[in-house]
Amino acid sequence: MRELYILLLLLLNFNLAFTQKLIPEGDFLKPLEIPLILSGTFGELRSNHFHSGLDLKTQKREGLNVLSSSGGYVSRIKISHWGYGKALYVTHLNGYTTVYGHLKKFSPKIEAYIKKLQYEKESFTIEVFPKAHELTVDKGEIIAFSGNTGGSGGPHLHYEIRDSHSKPINPMFFGIEIQDTKKPEIRAGVVYSFGDSSNVNQSNKITDLRIIKRKDGTLMANLIEAFGTLGFGINVIDKQDGALNNNGIFSLKMTVNGKIVYEHQLDTYAFSETRYLNTLIDYSSFFKKRQRIQKCFVEPANKLSIYSNLINNGYVQIKDGMSYTIKITASDFKGNTQSLVIPIKGKKNDVLVKKEMEKTSHFFKKDEFNKITQSNVMVAFPKQTFYNDLYFNFDYKDSVVSLHDQSVAIHKNFTLTFDISKYPKDIRNQLFIGRKNYKGILYYNNTRHKEDKIYTLNRILGDYVVALDTVNPKIIPINFKNDQLLNQYRFLTFKVTDDLSGIKSYRGEIDGKWILLEYDAKKGRLTFDFNDIRLEGTKHSLKVTAIDNVNNTNTYIATFYKKE
Repeated sequence: MRELYILLLLLLNFNLAFTQKLIPEGDFLKPLEIPLILSGTFGELRSNHFHSGLDLKTQKREGLNVLSSSGGYVSRIKISHWGYGKALYVTHLNGYTTVYGHLKKFSPKIEAYIKKLQYEKESFTIEVFPKAHELTVDKGEIIAFSGNTGGSGGPHLHYEIRDSHSKPINPMFFGIEIQDTKKPEIRAGVVYSFGDSSNVNQSNKITDLRIIKRKDGTLMANLIEAFGTLGFGINVIDKQDGALNNNGIFSLKMTVNGKIVYEHQLDTYAFSETRYLNTLIDYSSFFKKRQRIQKCFVEPANKLSIYSNLINNGYVQIKDGMSYTIKITASDFKGNTQSLVIPIKGKKNDVLVKKEMEKTSHFFKKDEFNKITQSNVMVAFPKQTFYNDLYFNFDYKDSVVSLHDQSVAIHKNFTLTFDISKYPKDIRNQLFIGRKNYKGILYYNNTRHKEDKIYTLNRILGDYVVALDTVNPKIIPINFKNDQLLNQYRFLTFKVTDDLSGIKSYRGEIDGKWILLEYDAKKGRLTFDFNDIRLEGTKHSLKVTAIDNVNNTNTYIATFYKKE
């Protein structure tokens, strides 16, 4: 009994001493009844964040039973147009919370609970936190059905496990069994030189390694001559059995002459630190080549908590006349590994090829507030917006503001403000700030109006412009028409589009009463389920209104006939 009490105390202090042994492996069932195959791993590198769970394939189908991994209660329900779409959070007796995302719908009792609240609030999007006694669930109970809602790129179940401090933990520690006999694949290696005298083969630019595969399966880079402070990085992916997806690795380790100088492992992390992923990867390489190089060194701005066994933060000092063997090993959760060996001959050569640095009139220090004002434009960057000091490119020409380029990652929102006093007053409310992508396509940015100015907050550099949207959204019925008899119909569907600023809100009414329209933002589709309401009489009026982000409005009105 005393030992059990001590173990419970250790579990409560999980974040102070995270080890695999403290996790209640036998407490959790897998959330699907089919064999589990991954389309995404925990800690996988995503845009600006680590993946916080497992993406479980659902055989390209929707509607599979989703089971509660353990007993407990539904502690949170969130329905959103993007993100996890329809998501359930179940808090368990052992203090952990499981998360189930991209769901098609919930089990009947949960569906009834949330639809009642949606009708009360007259909103499809909703977030509620039920009390412990309201929606209890048993271990293995069907709590939902898998889907493709939110930001999902295809049918699958997003599955997370979080501790009592809301930190996500690798679900593989909890006994989730995935068939995996494949080792990671190291696809590229690079070397960085730091300081004017540091170099690789007489160059202090980033050096790509030439790699060959040896008979034992390890990879060998070409011998390089080098001197000074170096950093190393690799591009690596992992695959599991039964899937072609390029997934993320579990851990990465680097040794110098057999001694560990760098290691990171994806056990857990805090959501507050996840954007620092942009310091783990070579962000510029990712933007330019769509290649995520993982650095085996920790830069000063990097605040990730995933590291261990660091010596000199992973930077390697190469001395003249010495020989070195660098070995970088990537591992998946099952212990499959692949290594890259890099032989180095220390030689103090002259630097013949030097890094090119474009100097501009704007030099930003990362630990200072930085601002640029020109004509009717102002852009302001808070302290620690940037990870490094930099010369910043700024241009304002032909109504387009160019803010450096997207190859530089930023950590905090900057504020971009335009003075719109030169525009006629009758169109100012239809003005918005848009960002142009590399193809010139304009994207709406959440724009706020204040007197004769508009401003937006963002964390993406690039080209911005003030745009005018005067066109109303379009509402097109898909599966019915006006004055139709709909006795055999279960659903009404509409296509809702907007040509520029995008849909902000929508509302549906039948006979003057609000109805629940489910919005699939990816397809631009609204769906109404007749089972949600009870109709009185035979003849009914239908009204659907859509409003875009600058308040252009369109309303579709129809009559239909349906008997209960």
